[in-house]
Amino acid sequence: MKILVTDIAWPDLEIERRILREAEAEPLLADKADEPGLVRAARGCSGIMTCWARVSPAVIEACSGCRIVARYGIGLDNIDVAACSRLRIPVTNVPDYCVGEVADHALALVLACARKVAFYDRAIKAGRYALQAGYPLHRISGRVLGIAGFGRTGREVARRAAVFGLKVLAYSRRLTTVESQAAGVEHASWDGLLAESDFLSLHLPLSPSTRHLLDVRAFQLMKPSAFLINTARGGLVDTPALLEALDAGRLLGAALDVTEPEPLPPGHPLAGHERVILTPHAAFSSQESVDELRARTAREVVRVLRGGRPENLVNPEILTGVLI
Repeated sequence: MKILVTDIAWPDLEIERRILREAEAEPLLADKADEPGLVRAARGCSGIMTCWARVSPAVIEACSGCRIVARYGIGLDNIDVAACSRLRIPVTNVPDYCVGEVADHALALVLACARKVAFYDRAIKAGRYALQAGYPLHRISGRVLGIAGFGRTGREVARRAAVFGLKVLAYSRRLTTVESQAAGVEHASWDGLLAESDFLSLHLPLSPSTRHLLDVRAFQLMKPSAFLINTARGGLVDTPALLEALDAGRLLGAALDVTEPEPLPPGHPLAGHERVILTPHAAFSSQESVDELRARTAREVVRVLRGGRPENLVNPEILTGVLI
């Protein structure tokens, strides 16, 4: 059996090949990750493994023998889950993937903003050796870190932030006061989070309800001395609104691991902004996390091909009247 691999961010498929062999299957990497290329590659395959490429209804239907669509990662915005459910195809993800890495990266960006690390680095390399250059430095302890989205990653960020003496506010539509107290954070409304945070770190999924959640109104509510940290999804932030807030002095700075668009085209104003720190969608990455991700995604495929139930099924409604 062939398993279509739409796209990868690593050099080979040896981990996947070794594990899929247990179910007498082998990975097939698509030549092109656009829809026409994936439609061609999907024909005759028994499953799909995808990293970032868009798995559209056309791709799913072209994979006429599809028994699973497995996501390398947490988010599902690149997979048409509804189309899979209509065809009773299980969709899986790795919900606790790279939690530690993303939490570390988010806090690293908070510290880089707080201590002007990237700003000083760029200034010195440009020939300016000046302690007072840029915005004033403040003690980290006692400042407010707002966490938007309090799932696994948000909770890990809060745990790390406490070590530095940051006061942590958390916002989530499902978070209760009891849960926030147990986690050692203060529960905040969305508007309250925006108004009180010195650092606002985003850990929300991208959906129609969260797209451009950080818009003109949101930036108007934030402190002009605040920093925005985004290690989640670029689409959470309205990029023109962010640039306007930075240039108008309504936001002090931003540290972005993800952007919209991604990657930024040459000459984009975010890329040249002195109060913006950029990293290349790297928060998830470590050798250990990527190896684990590849193995766990392949194991989900093997479970389904052998007639078992996947560990992390995201569309359980397909089980109604169906034994997987």
